[in-house]
Amino acid sequence: MEILIATGRLAENTVRKAAGEKADVLVADTDIAAFITPKKLIRAYQEAGFSKKYDLILLPGLVAGDFSKASDELGCRIRLGSKHAYDLSFVLHFVEEVEFSEKVPACELLADVRKEMALELVRKTEEEAISSVNLREIKLGGNARMKVMGEIVGAAEMDPADLEIKIEAFIARGADIIDLGATLNTLPGQVRRTVTLAKALTCTPISIDTLDPEMIKEGIEAGADLVLSLNGTNMETAGPAVAEAGVAAVVIPDEGNSLESLRRNIEAARRLGIEKIIADPVLDPVGHNITESIVRYHEFHRMYPEVPLFFGAGNVTELMDVDTIGVNATLCGIGAEAGASILFTPEYSDKALGSIRELKKASEMMQLCRIRESSPKDLGIDLLCIKEKRRRPDSPLPEKVIMARASKNWRVDPAGPIRVRIVPDKISGNGGLIVAEHEKATVAGENAREVMDTLLELDLVSRLDHAAYLGRELEKAELALRFNRSYAQDDVF
Repeated sequence: MEILIATGRLAENTVRKAAGEKADVLVADTDIAAFITPKKLIRAYQEAGFSKKYDLILLPGLVAGDFSKASDELGCRIRLGSKHAYDLSFVLHFVEEVEFSEKVPACELLADVRKEMALELVRKTEEEAISSVNLREIKLGGNARMKVMGEIVGAAEMDPADLEIKIEAFIARGADIIDLGATLNTLPGQVRRTVTLAKALTCTPISIDTLDPEMIKEGIEAGADLVLSLNGTNMETAGPAVAEAGVAAVVIPDEGNSLESLRRNIEAARRLGIEKIIADPVLDPVGHNITESIVRYHEFHRMYPEVPLFFGAGNVTELMDVDTIGVNATLCGIGAEAGASILFTPEYSDKALGSIRELKKASEMMQLCRIRESSPKDLGIDLLCIKEKRRRPDSPLPEKVIMARASKNWRVDPAGPIRVRIVPDKISGNGGLIVAEHEKATVAGENAREVMDTLLELDLVSRLDHAAYLGRELEKAELALRFNRSYAQDDVF
């Protein structure tokens, strides 16, 4: 395929470097590539006097306008390329596989295409995976994807309505298994009621999280799919019930977390007839022998490769004052190499919110790594939220500038004040609504632009400085929703 890339004078060198030998370059009569018009494109093409015919002309992704007549006159397709010149090398890899758009920049189009291709590969691989243990339709072990278990702390003592919301939220965020936590104050009857309610609400596998034998039995009778946990303190009393019911059980070491005690408890579970065994060598927090515990996982997996492993990522993230995204991704990578099958998180503290979604995406990334035998980069999906994969070129400071300063004059808008707040989506944990309250009307929207446009249409803003202020606050509110953070008007974000 013969390809021609149109650009402006300022981006010419960058475009030529990105295009290499894969495409020719046409420089239109404009400094800024985004300002190319159909007339400028046709004129530049005719003046260049190309001796060959092109199948495709790629415009800068930020170009606006209708190029259909130019396409007819030049006798070839005209489509949008990438927004930024440095993405052209990536875009050109797909030029013969994907039909580019006249309206959507190629970099955005390919982001969606690559993501869907990646997720489809994960889905297909999971369907064909051979597992060691199944919880309903969920596959554990073997070559199946690592599954995310979300613990609802104190679930057995929660109000049914609150529990229902929590279960719905965890599933919406990507939890593959729901773990119902019990406390020292929980009664066996509460466990039965909670498991029964959870089973009625979802087909997602349900786990009961307690060491108490009576509560384990109540959970099993109510239909729990998994027991968390068995060890030397309850194996003889609760183990027979687990074996008789045929449910799965997480087996943990006794006090001290030694590998020998875990092996001893695994063998005891097998003697009792428990077939669905998941081992938890226990991941220790940073500062409390995390390296030793990772080695323990590695050694156990080498000795028992057929036994799925429980990997308590929450033990680390909950005890670190660090953003969880990178920590969860790294833990997921370690877990994948150590043979983990279940990634556990209680998503309990405010700082750990989002861990279920992060671990789910990280588990998909690690599955793609395994399939492609690659590092977790350029997969089509990622966990980049703050930092950029590719930095845009920096602009130089003009020679003559006026240094900005805050105005000392402030006056109330005659149209009246407006209060800005947010209402997060409690279920998905992602997004929500921005609310702008005026005495005449309350406006709600998903992004700052829509809310601001509506405020202006309703004539609720009359001063430019007030409009500028509201624009800043509404954008802060949108960012707060995007990053699942709290927001307070006039506070620093």
